[in-house]
Amino acid sequence: MSLPLLRPAWVTPPGVGAAMSLREGGVSEGIYASLNLGVAVGDDAETVVENRARFGAALGARPVWLRQVHGVNVLHLTAEDGVATDDPADAAWTDEPGLACTVQVADCLPVLFALNDGRAVAAAHAGWRGLAAGVLEATVDALCRGAGARPADVQAWLGPCIGPRQFEVGADVLRAFGQDRRAEMPRFVRRERPDGSTRWLADLQGLAQDRLAAAGVGAVTVTPACTVEDASAFFSFRRDGVTGRMAAAIWRL
Repeated sequence: MSLPLLRPAWVTPPGVGAAMSLREGGVSEGIYASLNLGVAVGDDAETVVENRARFGAALGARPVWLRQVHGVNVLHLTAEDGVATDDPADAAWTDEPGLACTVQVADCLPVLFALNDGRAVAAAHAGWRGLAAGVLEATVDALCRGAGARPADVQAWLGPCIGPRQFEVGADVLRAFGQDRRAEMPRFVRRERPDGSTRWLADLQGLAQDRLAAAGVGAVTVTPACTVEDASAFFSFRRDGVTGRMAAAIWRL
């Protein structure tokens, strides 16, 4: 069977492929059903190997899997890289054909980047910690420096993640983004709990859009789907706790 994939709704740069997995089309069972691509979540290792093989075959490229740590390190992938990296990193870029910059998610935000002429591509994993620390800016900088381009030459896609109706956060997240709880905050909606405590609903995609605009990225496309609210299509750590992982990938053909 063909693997169901979500494709970015952007004007595809020449010679670039991009896709995100959904949870169907694999061989995992139970809480990991069925296309779990995460090796460190408790699923059977051989099953994940098969799922990853199916994902790579569907892409027609070789995914390079990162050791994600919610940081800002960006790797430059070359033909010498294997199927997985040892160095911790939450983003990667490449100008090598056939290598897929790949990030795993299950509520965090996947962000794919491509130069408008298709000469180089990148992918970033952006949970709130990495986003606040600057992983998107670091990725844009590495891509542009490596390929000799400007941020205005870059387009980005923001994939499905935990949505603004579900992402309840505390004051620590506000502080990480430099927000003052007493001021107007377009990306945070105040919520009073029955116990009298205060929380906020955060717009992760909106925060990413703000960061990319400030970095000078030329165009941003958003797929406004919530991983928590659609259990049939997406794994969600916030919803289920122990669960699988999806992946978003971009590559030069």
